[in-house]
Amino acid sequence: MQGRIRQPNHHLTLILASIAWFALAGQMALALLGRWNNDASLLGGLINFFSYFTVTTNTLVAMVLTSALQRSDSRLSRYFRQPSVISGVAVSIVVVGVSYTLLLRNVWNPQGFQWLVNELLHDVMPIAFVVWWWLSVPSSALRWRHAWLWALYPLVYFGYAMLRGHVIGVYQYPFIDVSKLGFERVLINSLVILAGFVGLSLGVIALDRRRGE
Repeated sequence: MQGRIRQPNHHLTLILASIAWFALAGQMALALLGRWNNDASLLGGLINFFSYFTVTTNTLVAMVLTSALQRSDSRLSRYFRQPSVISGVAVSIVVVGVSYTLLLRNVWNPQGFQWLVNELLHDVMPIAFVVWWWLSVPSSALRWRHAWLWALYPLVYFGYAMLRGHVIGVYQYPFIDVSKLGFERVLINSLVILAGFVGLSLGVIALDRRRGE
């Protein structure tokens, strides 16, 4: 039984949805401006932009929040209002924040507007969305099988990232860069992250079942 999400606070949801779309739009603008200045393909820049796990996951967050604001009964809106879908997105955005803090924060030093959108995508939205999830998703809405369904998302992303990197020679993240680390090291890195993802998923489901008692 899926259940229905609680009626979320409209103002909080609107604020979070606005922040999510603003951060995504800002990051896209920066990415495309960089391509423009280098006389590179804007279409290629757009494809590259949506090839980051951070971007796809924050897009899912924005879609969930936007769907929660809508009164539409469309199939897409109903899908993104499902407690299991919202919870899976919550797990994914937490993985984005934790992975960035542990693996990427010391790799670069963004400045100015880039720093702002970077913080929104990697720090603000993971925390804010988890709070929103806690307030909006009813207890006892999740099942253990959901953990394995949620894991399909990072698995599909990893397959895409590996294929794309092999074809064009560019990998989105340094910890999956086969050209520098070798496939064995990349596979180990990815399995560790996947194990963390599944572990977090099982923890979220256990928490959901516990608060429903």
